[in-house]
Amino acid sequence: MSDSNQRARPLEVRALEPHRIWLRYDDGTEGEVDLSHLADRRLFAAWADPAFFAGVRVEAGGYIAWSDGIDLCPDALYQRLRASAAIA
Repeated sequence: MSDSNQRARPLEVRALEPHRIWLRYDDGTEGEVDLSHLADRRLFAAWADPAFFAGVRVEAGGYIAWSDGIDLCPDALYQRLRASAAIA
């Protein structure tokens, strides 16, 4: 990330069990985000299948996505990572 006015962009994502992901952003921020609070919502019902959840990827626009049109905002996930790092 070269300009301080630019948003951090996700570079890599990996699925962890259960309902957690590991993310790395272009400013060096990385860590785990627990998504279990979303897992019981109807939109995310497909996450009950571990193979489906493992299919997480970073899409071209930077969204953290799964098939079936499920995606999460990278900025919100970044803020969660930064907040948890400040607490630790």
